[in-house]
Amino acid sequence: MQTVVLCILIFIAGFIDSIAGGGGLISVASYMACGLNGAYALGTNKFSSVLGSSVASFNYFKSGNYHAKSLIPSFVMALLGSTLGSRLAVLIPSYVFQIILLCATPFLLALVLINKNFDRFVREGLSDATYVLVGALIGLVVGFYDGLYGPGTGIIMQIGFIVILGLTAKKAGGNARIVNWASNVAAVITFISAGTVVYSIAIPCAFCSVAGNYLGSRLAIKKDVKVIRPVMVVVVILLFIKVLLDYIGFSF
Repeated sequence: MQTVVLCILIFIAGFIDSIAGGGGLISVASYMACGLNGAYALGTNKFSSVLGSSVASFNYFKSGNYHAKSLIPSFVMALLGSTLGSRLAVLIPSYVFQIILLCATPFLLALVLINKNFDRFVREGLSDATYVLVGALIGLVVGFYDGLYGPGTGIIMQIGFIVILGLTAKKAGGNARIVNWASNVAAVITFISAGTVVYSIAIPCAFCSVAGNYLGSRLAIKKDVKVIRPVMVVVVILLFIKVLLDYIGFSF
């Protein structure tokens, strides 16, 4: 019964992650609640989620919902940023980023709530150099954060593509899913090498993650902001709760 409940939660996490990112806020907590601790929860989560996110990334790519000029430099620099962040993780206390996020998430929530369709941010005709440079900067900064701390990476990147580069919600979502997938692949290789993936749990959960990501990405592509915005609200709230619990020292 515990495995069945876990699979349902991983399906929901994959569904949410494919639309607005942040599925890890649910999935990691679910694995920990079922008895996996530390690196085993993270490794098992990465194994199942990277397979699910592969499906979502493919759906966005196949449907053309990505922005190539900003995606490619963001993709490359996110890998660099994630590597740098993970190496510096031992030097910078995590509570520094917890405090930053506790201050930033109410702003992110207000930004999502105020803008009903994000059309006001959409801009066209920026120069190729702008897309390349700003896309690279978003990838580097958010990738660095992902390697250093991590929670909410997908939605932070998605909002960055919308607000800073003026991409539509779907193209920003496609960029964020594909870039985040790249950093997840690098992470899961590390966890597999370290032997911290519990395959008896990870494999059935991977099927549920694939199903959730497939349905969520298809729905986001079809319904656009009508689906994306409400899910973004939920994810930002979950992010705030997660960071608050981390800050006060709550653990399962």
